[in-house]
Amino acid sequence: MHPYDYPGSETRFRLRLKEATRRWSHYLVTFPTAHPTRYWENNTALGEYFVPSSGERFPLVILLHGLGDHSVLPCRILARHLARKGIACFVLYLVFHSRRTPEALKTQPLSLTAGDWLEVFQVSVTDVRQVIDWAKGREEIDDQQVAVFGISLGGFVSAIAMGIDKRIMAGVFMVTGGNLEEITWESRSHAIRRAHSCTQEECHNVYGSYRQYLAEVNQKGFENVTPAKECFLFDPTTFAPYLRGRPVLMLNARWDNIIPRQSTQSFWEACGRPRIIWLPANHITIYLWHPLIRREVTTFLRSTFRMEERPLHS
Repeated sequence: MHPYDYPGSETRFRLRLKEATRRWSHYLVTFPTAHPTRYWENNTALGEYFVPSSGERFPLVILLHGLGDHSVLPCRILARHLARKGIACFVLYLVFHSRRTPEALKTQPLSLTAGDWLEVFQVSVTDVRQVIDWAKGREEIDDQQVAVFGISLGGFVSAIAMGIDKRIMAGVFMVTGGNLEEITWESRSHAIRRAHSCTQEECHNVYGSYRQYLAEVNQKGFENVTPAKECFLFDPTTFAPYLRGRPVLMLNARWDNIIPRQSTQSFWEACGRPRIIWLPANHITIYLWHPLIRREVTTFLRSTFRMEERPLHS
C-alpha cells in the first residue's frame, strides 16, 4: 500500500445549482474526503462543477488552484470557457484554500513539517481521485476522457495524481516544477526559504540521495522504495517517469520568482520533454496572458480528447 491509496467505498457528492445559462450549468459541490485529518476543516472537500448544457457525453477536466485563493478565479474563468467548448470541468478547492485551511495554520500556511506537507498532498490527491470515482457514475461524463489542470502547488498535486492514477489521460501544469530542494533554496521568494522546516545544509544532505532514490523508483516503482524523507513522496519529479509518453502541456513564466527555471527544466526533462511554453511573465503576472493560455489549453485538450471534428464555438 502506498501513501496515496484510499478506501474505495462510494462517496456521497452533494450538488447545488448555482447558475444556469444557455451554454452551461454551474453547481456547487461538497463531499467528505476519503483521507480525513485531525483538522475538521480539511475533511469536507469543496468544488464547483461546470457542465455543458447540451451535447453527448463530455470529457472532464479537474482544475486545481495554487496556495491560497487568488488562483481559483483563473480556474473558474477557464472552466466556463471549456464548458462552452463541450468539456465538463470540476474546480476543486484544495486544503490550502481559505475555506478549508484550519485556523491554526492560516497565519503561516508554509510553516509545515515534511510530514504535515505529505498529509496535505495525500488529502489533495485523494480528493482528485474521488472526483474521478464520482465522474464514473455520471451519465453526462465520459470517464475514459479525464484530464487535470494545475496551477503552481495545484500543478504538483496534478502531476502526482496523474502519475499514480492511469485514469487521468492528460495533464496541463502551469508555473510548476520539480526537485523541492531547488524550488526551496533557488527560489527568489524569501518566504519559502524562511518557512522551510530544515536548514539548507540539512536539505542538501537529504537530497544527496535523491538521484539514487529516483533510480530505484524507476526500477521497482515508488511504492516499493523507502525514501530518505517524506518530501520525496510529494516531489513532482518522483512521479515524472510515469508521465513520459502521455499527453502533457507545461505553461511556465520566463521570470518566475517562485519556481526557479532549473526546477522547471529538470521536471520537464524527467517527463520526457513534453511541449512547454515560456511566457514573458512572473509567477503572478502570467495570468495576464489568459487569452493565450485559454487558447493553448483548449487546443491541447480538444486534440487529446479527439474533439477536432466537432465545431468549436466562441
